Amino acid sequence: MLVTRREAIAAGVTTAALPLIGAGPAEASWETLPAEAFPGKRDDISFADARHGWYGTGKGDLFRTTDGGASWTKVAARPGTFIRALGFVDASTGFIGNIGTDYYPGVTDTTPLYRTDDGGLTWAPVDLGGKTIAGVCAIDVLRSQRIYQGRLEPLLIVHAAGRVGGPAGLLRSTDGGKRWSVSDLSAQAGMILDVKFLDEQTGLLFASTGRDPTTTEGLILRTTDGGKGWSVVYRSGRPGELIWKASFVDRQIGYATVQSYDQGRAQQLIAKTVDGGKNWTELPMMVDAKARQFGIGFVDDQRGWVGTATGGFETRDGGKSFIPAPIARAANKFRIVADGPRRHVYAIGTQVQRLTL
Repeated sequence: MLVTRREAIAAGVTTAALPLIGAGPAEASWETLPAEAFPGKRDDISFADARHGWYGTGKGDLFRTTDGGASWTKVAARPGTFIRALGFVDASTGFIGNIGTDYYPGVTDTTPLYRTDDGGLTWAPVDLGGKTIAGVCAIDVLRSQRIYQGRLEPLLIVHAAGRVGGPAGLLRSTDGGKRWSVSDLSAQAGMILDVKFLDEQTGLLFASTGRDPTTTEGLILRTTDGGKGWSVVYRSGRPGELIWKASFVDRQIGYATVQSYDQGRAQQLIAKTVDGGKNWTELPMMVDAKARQFGIGFVDDQRGWVGTATGGFETRDGGKSFIPAPIARAANKFRIVADGPRRHVYAIGTQVQRLTL
């Protein structure tokens, strides 16, 4: 029987997998992919193309798929490393971010960033010229172009930023990872949880004002000079908040999760920009103090998903309203992967899941 979304919500039914009146055949639903059991949430998943992907764990295990997630193989194990972030350029080359020591128990690896050129089988520490940052929570890979001697050449720009608990730092390469600059941003932010560059010069950091989660405020910083200078474009004004993850659908429209540690505030919020991150507007989600937010992913300017500690939520009107979605708890990262006319949406947290559109 077909039901309207309003009828389903009134009945207390999770509606993400229900067909709509007039919508034709039933919509695709989220599927849980086979993955080795792991206590807690996994933090990141990265795809180089529709078939080649990787995810990591806090135990230092790296898994690879060559069939779009239908099966996974452990290709590396590095006890003492906490794989927090991944960014793969192609089926061979990628970057692996480690959370670093003095935050999570059992993490002994002080190297913040590794590079692999054989699909994750072996890792080499990135040469930072004697400088370093405490750890990495996010990696952003930007494919661009430059004019060189009258020809257009591909330009690969990589940023790695962190970390949860602080201190804040940023790694930047404009030559595909050969050379890196290291920026200490502890004067600008307490923690950095995500990074996104829209072009070589324009980028955003999703962060917090301090390192104490009970007193810090959510913070978004923006640069227009490649990271030399940063300006505050959003500050939540409420204690106990971080900006955890972000998702951009194009150069103008983006969304970010406002993660709250204030047990007395049940209203969950996201932030939205329509001008490339210059200005941000808060949008209300559900009212549930337990639904602390993690990852966020939008497939276009209207349809997107948010992972929370209690499960997933979906919007189809650009964040104006949300309904429950069959996404496992603590989905920390969403990745949108093109596959010909189809798009795969991957969510990773306590499970590894996929939605094919």
